[in-house]
Amino acid sequence: MLSYRHAFHAGNHADVLKHLVLVAIGRHLATKPAPFWIIDTHAGAGRYALESDHAQKLGEWRDGIGRLWDCADLPPAAVDYLEQVKSLNPDGRLRHYPGSPWIARCLLREGDRLRLFEMHSTDTRLLQECFAGAGRQVVVTAGDGFAGLKGILPPPPRRARGRIDPSYETRGDYTAVVHSLQDALKRFATGTYAVWYPLLAKPEARQLPERLKNLGAASWLDVTLSVRAPARDGFGMHGSGMFVINPPWTLEKTLNETLPTLAALLAQDTGAHHTLVSRSN
Repeated sequence: MLSYRHAFHAGNHADVLKHLVLVAIGRHLATKPAPFWIIDTHAGAGRYALESDHAQKLGEWRDGIGRLWDCADLPPAAVDYLEQVKSLNPDGRLRHYPGSPWIARCLLREGDRLRLFEMHSTDTRLLQECFAGAGRQVVVTAGDGFAGLKGILPPPPRRARGRIDPSYETRGDYTAVVHSLQDALKRFATGTYAVWYPLLAKPEARQLPERLKNLGAASWLDVTLSVRAPARDGFGMHGSGMFVINPPWTLEKTLNETLPTLAALLAQDTGAHHTLVSRSN
């Protein structure tokens, strides 16, 4: 788990889906005057240089954010997400990509708070440098995000969005996600929880969405974006999903308006498609 570095994958198709959803949730939280917290269990480095050796090695951003960079006539939610990326590239050249913590910080108001957890020592240091001078609004903790989420719930304002996004390098990560959410719903049943997961052939990956649906949450939304057909040999990630517990009531409509465009722009073969299912209380 500690060997994973998101810098190799920053800005790829999975980040596009993930961060578009997170921006939409953050915007909805900010429509009410009461303060809210954003809690990130696997925060990463905060921001990424796309010209770095890590990002250039796989170049996944070219088939992700790179395909949206110069697009016109995007749906409003995609425009909003793209603006967050452009704010980190003021000269108009796509050279930097914001991680989830950076995007979250851009959505905060004065009374809102950001709580970040990261286990990888290098990424923890980069994350601390990224938010140096942020004061009490942003707290970076080096350690297990699953344990951190348990210790922080319920948050003082009783309004929060948690993001759970482990590396899924081990089978245990899938079980840890389910157990963490079980506990989170007991401690703070009304919180919004956004879980990213990969679309892979391995059984634990295929079973995760159903396990999340069976947690008994009052409402949930499950969205997937596949950019290509699964490989015949069963290897590789052909897409990803976001499972959102207690989603904003506006999110389903937003995604229905946005997903067809994303699927078309990010398609790598004719197997590209999207799905969206939900349950409301």
